[in-house]
Amino acid sequence: MAPIRDHIYFASDLHLGAPNQASSLIREKHFVKWLDSIKDKAAELYLLGDVFDFWFEYKRAVPKGFVRLLGKLAEFTDAGIKLHIFSGNHDLWYKDYLSEEIGAEIYKDPLEREYYGKKYYLAHGDGLGPGDHGYKLMKKVFTHPLSKWLFSRLHPNFGIGLAQYTSSHGGDHNYDNLSGHEVQLKGMEKEFLFAHTQTLIKNRKDLDIYIYGHRHALIDQELQEGKRIVILGDWIQYFSYFCVHPEGEQLEVFPMKS
Repeated sequence: MAPIRDHIYFASDLHLGAPNQASSLIREKHFVKWLDSIKDKAAELYLLGDVFDFWFEYKRAVPKGFVRLLGKLAEFTDAGIKLHIFSGNHDLWYKDYLSEEIGAEIYKDPLEREYYGKKYYLAHGDGLGPGDHGYKLMKKVFTHPLSKWLFSRLHPNFGIGLAQYTSSHGGDHNYDNLSGHEVQLKGMEKEFLFAHTQTLIKNRKDLDIYIYGHRHALIDQELQEGKRIVILGDWIQYFSYFCVHPEGEQLEVFPMKS
């Protein structure tokens, strides 16, 4: 008897490749275990950005590694499970490799979907809401075709190595202690994803649940009756995911055993 696939899963912020190959591999194996645990129930899987701490597709080369994850994701799509991958602020240079090799749908902008009578707004979360003009300008520069072309002129050994070092050592994440994100999120009225969501609620009465990654915080909060914001946490400290099914939806964790 074939399994009943009626669950929709959402996860974000694996940051594979950081801070080093050894610890990244531990997290990758754990994530693959989770994928195995949901395979018989999953109809669709959404990865809402920063799956990789860095990603760039040269014409004939991509960052090495991640074979366990990529093989398992290909297994999902081969089984008919729809796979959706969002670009994040760390892996914003997707092209067509993952579409061609593992059958993923790639998204660079927020997406709306409807499941079981509720409408969902999905986004990685970077660059949304008010403020942070410096980052928004930087993202426009980095995603400009000229910037991508210039980076592609670098030899992969140098270009990928430089980007991986910069991402792991010069970015905004301390992979041993991410509690700073929770401190920032205590002032909810100042949190840019909450501000962005509140604006959407005013203008879009039809959307019910807003799901984001990016902030490395575990949030599931009702903003007003019938309107809910979910921030997915990550697979560095929380090992968390959101699940939607015919009976409802919930934010859950798949803890790593010590």
